Formats: sequence, C-alpha cells, structure tokens
Amino acid sequence: MKPPHFWSGHLDPQSREAAPFTRTLLTPLAGIYAGVTARRIRNTAPTKLNIPVICVGNLTAGGSGKTPIVAAIRAKLSEQGIRAASLSRGYGGRLRGPTKVEVRQHDAADVGDEPLMLASTGEAWIARDRADGGEAMEAAGVDIVVMDDGHQNPSLAKDLSLVVIDSDDPMGNGYVIPKGPLREPVMAGLMRADGIVLTGCSETPDWLEDAPIPVLRSQLRRLTDVPDGPLIPFAGIGRPERFFSALSDDGADIQDTVSFPDHHMYSAKDLTFLKGLARDHSATLVTTEKDLVRLNASDQADITVIKVVADFEDDTGIDALLMRLISKLPT
Repeated sequence: MKPPHFWSGHLDPQSREAAPFTRTLLTPLAGIYAGVTARRIRNTAPTKLNIPVICVGNLTAGGSGKTPIVAAIRAKLSEQGIRAASLSRGYGGRLRGPTKVEVRQHDAADVGDEPLMLASTGEAWIARDRADGGEAMEAAGVDIVVMDDGHQNPSLAKDLSLVVIDSDDPMGNGYVIPKGPLREPVMAGLMRADGIVLTGCSETPDWLEDAPIPVLRSQLRRLTDVPDGPLIPFAGIGRPERFFSALSDDGADIQDTVSFPDHHMYSAKDLTFLKGLARDHSATLVTTEKDLVRLNASDQADITVIKVVADFEDDTGIDALLMRLISKLPT
C-alpha cells in the first residue's frame, strides 16, 4: 500500500493536508501499536546463534535505503574472505523458508523482490521465522548473518544493530503507525541501536548532532548511465519520488512518472498501460532494479534498469563497527 500523504514530515501539522482531525482519531490506535511492539520486544527471549548477526533496520515503514546498505556491508565482509549472507523475511513471496535464494531457480513470487535482488550480488536467504533462518544459515556454514530489516523483531539476538534513517524525511510526521510512519517511538528504537546510517542528501538532523552512537552517511551511486532522450520512469518502491528526483537531478528528459505501491507485482494490464504511455511520448521506460525483478523476462526487454549501490562517505566508521565482530571470528 502507499503510505498516507499525512505521514509526511514536510507538511504544516495544522494544515488540511496534514489531517489533524484524522491524526487525533488515530491516536489511541497508535498507542496500542507502540505498546504491543514494546511488549513483544521486552517479553521475547531471542535465539542466540554461535555466529554474529548484524541487523540493518529502520524506525519507519517504507523505504529508507536498507537493502543497498545490507548489500554494501555484505560486500565489505566478503572482501575479507568472510562468508557473509543476507537474511530477509521474503515479503511478498510464497515460500516461508528457511531457503537459500537462487537467481536461476526462484523468482519474486517465490522469495520476494529484495531477496532476489540481493541474491544477484551475493549469498541471500529468506525465512519468515528469523530465528529458524539464522540457525539454518549457521548450519550451512555462514560466518556472519546480515539481516535486512528486523529492528523490531526480537526473535533473533543481534550483535550489531544499525538503524537506517532517510535524512530527507527522517521520521515523517513523528507519530507511530497508523497515525504516522514510525514503527515505534524514536528514542525507544535508538536505545537498542549501535549505529545510525543516514541516507539521502539533506543535512544531519539537529537532534542527531550529539547522538551517543556513531552516525554514518551513505549515498547511492549509479552503476548505469541514464538513457538519452525522453524517459518515463516508473517504480513500486517505498519512495518512488526519490528515484524520479534523482533522474531529474541528473538532467533526464522526464515526460511523465508512474508510481505503484511498494513491492507491487506488475500485471499484464500494468505493462500494457506503461508501454502505451511510452509509445505516446516516444519515450523509454526506466525503472529500479527492485522493480525489474518483479517483471516477467519477456517484459524486461524494452525497459532500462537503473542499478545503484550504496557507498559509505567515510569507511572508517563502518569498518570500526564491523571489526568488533570480525575480531571475534575463529581464525
């Protein structure tokens, strides 16, 4: 689903767009949601593996750039000869796992879009039950688990917890679901974190200037050139507008944009509409790698994918955090 417009942090809280009356009505439900989350975290006895677990999570619903960060951390570990593998819930896929994702064997309908994307650049697993997934990965010989999402999931003990925050809209309107995008109150989530990774291009929020844990910056780097000529970008990700704005900032000739809900599974009707729109504008369709894996192979032929990777602005901070775990691995 698309997040409600009033979740945005860029609105005047008293304006009609910010829906103050609706937010007031949702206040009790937000309190219940936060309370249930807190009790689950407090009362669950997590499974502790014999191998380190890194969690890359966030505090809000929607896209903050977690998956590219997971891939970047996994790559850093792999470069040192460590068998690091990602672990995802497999949202949108039919398989419950634990399952090692194989690009040639699975598709997005099996395992979800993000795990399939992660499997294209390294070892990736899915499991609806994170503890079962971690145990299966340990039994298979994985050295370090890099969990994509799960900061609010207490079932698997974490050795390093990183919270990803989008600097362009850090906490939305600042309220808990369904009143706002927060999965839990900000301070409650940050108290369990060992580090913060800021994505986006905005300045570091004032309230993070004196954070007691490391604050790292990460930016997306394009691996593919933006095509020349008229373009129609489309995306079904957490924040499609970020993808569209990045193309526009790079000077792309954008004729129109089309947004879909996050994890949207494209239908034949969707593709007919998109390709018709492209013909009308004599334009090229462009999308994200996460969207491309949700398209049938036959539909991918006429669509250009913009691939990106996450780079840390200063590797010193993330390397120091990872070294805490690497130093404990058996030699």
